[in-house]
Amino acid sequence: MTHRSAGLKRFLATGENLRPDGNVPTVVNKVWVADVTYLKVRGVWRYLSVIMDLYSRRIISWSLDKNRTMEVTKRTLQNAIKKRKPAKGLMIHTDRGVEYRGQVYQRALKRNGIIHSLSRAGKCTDNAHMESFFHSMKAEVIRGNTFKSNMELRGVLGSCINKYYNARRMHSGINYCSLIEYEALAA
Repeated sequence: MTHRSAGLKRFLATGENLRPDGNVPTVVNKVWVADVTYLKVRGVWRYLSVIMDLYSRRIISWSLDKNRTMEVTKRTLQNAIKKRKPAKGLMIHTDRGVEYRGQVYQRALKRNGIIHSLSRAGKCTDNAHMESFFHSMKAEVIRGNTFKSNMELRGVLGSCINKYYNARRMHSGINYCSLIEYEALAA
């Protein structure tokens, strides 16, 4: 038991926060941030994995699953890569969750030339942009609603993220533009 605990402690201690100043990049596809949150369907937890481009705050990929595994975060990553085709050297910043630290996810990062930055242990503010998105989404769309099926929740999330958050919601951090509009201005 002691050996396993020591091994787990080493595993959790590895990884570095490569964004110590928390600065926002000046171009798209330079830094992505990712996280997982919990949502309920008929009283049972579902897991929403999301990747945001930190430059524009645009949600570029998301996946909903009944299990919190590396497969759901890997699927979210693969969808983001397929959509954005980032150059090697992109940085993705996540928390220290095992779904981001395991070999499956790490191999996907390495294969695509993506640098992994990790929040400091116990410091959710290191990933404040994702935490803010989840807070806004839950406050504006999720709270007060009861979802009867995964399909219903998936439909609400699709509308919330694709039709509202990315396309119409104004963001104070980017001159009160919508996220899609802000990226278009930079192109």
